[in-house]
Amino acid sequence: MPEEMSPCPPPNEIDELPVVRSVAHFSDLSHASEIAFAHALAIALVWRSRLDILHIDRGANADWSRFPAVRRVLERWGLLAPGSERAAVYRELEVAVQKIQLDGNPVRRMLEYVQTHRPDLIVFASEGRTGIGRLRAPSVAETVFRRSRTMTLFVREGGRPFVALADGHLSIQRILVPVDEKPDATEAIARATRAAELLGDAPVEITLLHVGGGTFPAYPKPEPRLTSDGTVERWRWHERRREGVVAEEILAEAGESSADLIVMATDGRDGVLDAFRGSFTEQVVRRAPCPVLAVPAFS
Repeated sequence: MPEEMSPCPPPNEIDELPVVRSVAHFSDLSHASEIAFAHALAIALVWRSRLDILHIDRGANADWSRFPAVRRVLERWGLLAPGSERAAVYRELEVAVQKIQLDGNPVRRMLEYVQTHRPDLIVFASEGRTGIGRLRAPSVAETVFRRSRTMTLFVREGGRPFVALADGHLSIQRILVPVDEKPDATEAIARATRAAELLGDAPVEITLLHVGGGTFPAYPKPEPRLTSDGTVERWRWHERRREGVVAEEILAEAGESSADLIVMATDGRDGVLDAFRGSFTEQVVRRAPCPVLAVPAFS
């Protein structure tokens, strides 16, 4: 089994943040994966990055017709002319797409892929199992994220996506970033800022949420940038404090504020009961009203 990987040190400024050069989407060919695929494709288009679409089928022969139809989706989104050839995806949109079929144990094969190819971002459709049901059938997505230590976007079926599968419309207006002294949220805040800059509808409201008492955690907040016409700030900062159970308060704030994206710093599991309940991040992922970007904290 591949060894656990370590995240890169957090940047001090947003301009130092590495770009997303490669996106990996693991698909189980379900409707939920279709929605997650739309997010992976939209992000790859924004970054002009490589997009690997992977499916694991135990011992089956590759059936490429079952994979998401990239060109058909791009034609529906109005980004390619009807009937475009395969080469047009890279020639016109600068996105290199590769479809990969793997076989064998899903977790092992996914971790081997991640260790070999080192994608900057993984996109999964998330599952909502909790408690005993989760112990009997642990989430593949959560296991891969926890062991690979790779930034991962979880898109929950039934949640509110920020990319529309029908037409590719991308909209982020509100981002929620839970913060505490630990895990270090520096990189999560930088990632949220970059998402606001590249994916958001200016001005994006970025809310730092602290659950609990004491001093509000102090983190660097990149200064807002203006839109290309110099008239609107791309993002605005807010701070919120709540009292109560951490995961419950994060979910409550996300629902009440109609967050489009939750960006969470995570350093893995949090305590002895986590085999049953999962980490704070995993608890939020399973019930979030919107996609969750899990960012491994540097420690």
